[in-house]
Amino acid sequence: MSPRQSCMTIGLLIAASMLVLVIGLLVGARPLSVGTAIRVLLAPDGKIDSILVWTLRLPRSLAAAAAGAGLAVSGYVLQTLTRNPLADPGITGVTAGAVAPIVWSFVFLPSVSPVSYPFIGLAGGLAAASVTFWVSRGGQGRPLQLALGGISISLFLGAITTYVLLLTGPQSASLLFWVSGGFQGRTWSHLAYMLPWTLAGVLGALLARRVIGMFMLSDHAAAGMGLQLGLWKPVILVLAVIPVAGVAPIAGPVGFVGLAAPHIARLLRPRGTGWEIGLCAAIGSLIVVSADVICRSIAVPRELPVGIATAMLGGPVFIYLVQRGRIQLGVGR
Repeated sequence: MSPRQSCMTIGLLIAASMLVLVIGLLVGARPLSVGTAIRVLLAPDGKIDSILVWTLRLPRSLAAAAAGAGLAVSGYVLQTLTRNPLADPGITGVTAGAVAPIVWSFVFLPSVSPVSYPFIGLAGGLAAASVTFWVSRGGQGRPLQLALGGISISLFLGAITTYVLLLTGPQSASLLFWVSGGFQGRTWSHLAYMLPWTLAGVLGALLARRVIGMFMLSDHAAAGMGLQLGLWKPVILVLAVIPVAGVAPIAGPVGFVGLAAPHIARLLRPRGTGWEIGLCAAIGSLIVVSADVICRSIAVPRELPVGIATAMLGGPVFIYLVQRGRIQLGVGR
């Protein structure tokens, strides 16, 4: 795919995400017509329809789009860093590492400001990823080693999270919904809270695209091209965890996106690491925005956590990737 075609594809994906976002403004416990949605978008009047659009539906859809972009790019960077097509924030333990300390802090350290949660999630995600990479020989082991190491870490931290949830009493219902992953009740303040972390991860990956591309080679080849592995490996790992640290406090763990979006982007055969990152972000946004709209419209007036929908999609995709075994990093180059 040429750069022009990649640019057009990204534009089409963004347009599709915007179309789904507009559809999301219409559906819910109180459906709106297209004309009403356009009217209140252009001229908010403070009435119920305007509140539905501007306070409830638009910010949560934008938060879903930003979260999807960040998680997709995080998965792409992790897959490239480990040269492992099965790596993603969930399988490498990054998500569980970010969620567990946030839940623990929420329950046992209520005096800690929520503003600190991304930093807590960043530290936990980095620690969990480091343990997973150590188990898989620095990420250089077989895909099965990384998967087993990451799943083991995720199960261990998930058990701790579940135990803490059992101690929360009346708070457990809201925490359980958050741990399932979702954007219910997310507002403009939540979007502003998450957006800098997501942008930092995505823009950082774009700025470091040449270095990320070198990690697709062997360590010897990358070092021979002048890449300082001891410096750049930790930097790229931090770039991969930053979006998860920003998304987790707002939406909880949202799976599948970081695993599938990079493979879909590579199957489109873009020319260059930068275009792959852009496609990942656009595909991730479309996936999560679509899942959010489905989950809040399929069982009106109730809604399902987004994490449930993405996990139900992610299981078959994961099995397909394992069984096929032919999807490799750098397809299309």
